[in-house]
Amino acid sequence: MSPYVPSGELVERAATGETAAIGRLISRAEANMAEARGALAEIYLRAGRSHVIGITGVPGSGKSTLVASLTAKLRRKGSKVGVIAVDPSSPYSGGAILGDRIRMSDLVMDPGVYIRSMATHGSVGGLAHATLSAIDILDFAGFDTIIVETVGVGQDEVEIAKASHTTIVVSAPGLGDEIQAIKAGMLEIADIHVVSKCDRSDANKTLVDIKQMLTLDAATSRLPAWRTPVVGLSSYTGDGYPELVEEIEKHRAFASGVKPSAAREASIASFRLQKTAETLLMDRFATSSARFRKSITERLQKRESDPYSLANELLTLSLG
Repeated sequence: MSPYVPSGELVERAATGETAAIGRLISRAEANMAEARGALAEIYLRAGRSHVIGITGVPGSGKSTLVASLTAKLRRKGSKVGVIAVDPSSPYSGGAILGDRIRMSDLVMDPGVYIRSMATHGSVGGLAHATLSAIDILDFAGFDTIIVETVGVGQDEVEIAKASHTTIVVSAPGLGDEIQAIKAGMLEIADIHVVSKCDRSDANKTLVDIKQMLTLDAATSRLPAWRTPVVGLSSYTGDGYPELVEEIEKHRAFASGVKPSAAREASIASFRLQKTAETLLMDRFATSSARFRKSITERLQKRESDPYSLANELLTLSLG
């Protein structure tokens, strides 16, 4: 067994793009190791140059295939690409398939591509709890474009929009009520809408439906000056990918403007602060509440008091 390397010693190795150091730091972020927090703090202060693309959508919409094809296209343009693919964890075993490396088998040997699968481990919102730290690490390691593929999400699981510079929402024909799938939060968070599998005969209806919804809902856009494009593409024929790359570049240029950039960065920073505080608070609570939990749970089970009163008591005893 190789000796444990302190996280602080991995920082400069990760800065050179060493995959072993990158992988160890991400694993320690996933494990929420207190020993790694100083290294992660240093990395955060030295990162901030990458363009983060979030890709989300309902299950079966073809997100993973899109990520693989888009990564290949960006590599041909000379971009170093980091991919973070979030998979759902089993509520019973806690395990996850983490099968995105299989779908991206043509890319794993490319030194300009780093692919990391992450399990949600109970996190909601479409991201894993260590996703933001993983973005920092890949940014710090020199990957100028970072693609984050969320789990297949519903209408209210839209955290990716708070963590990315460009958010792509993927829809596909034949999944039932397309409008139901993209309305509300999913409609509003998109900087670019993609309709995949456009080699199918029913794809045009989905394209038209989304464009009509965007026209009706234009006033709710987070960035009113940005016209949200709808791109139809097919991974089977390759159609649409040049247009998608062009729209990503257009949005990157738009978002780098003074007002949009400041607003987006403020939103990302606020989200990051909240998620980090929640993680630290949960760790503190889990440790300090352990000695009180059994007795208070027994009182709740016996209905000696209500859950709200007992929860407040547990919080007071644990956190002061």
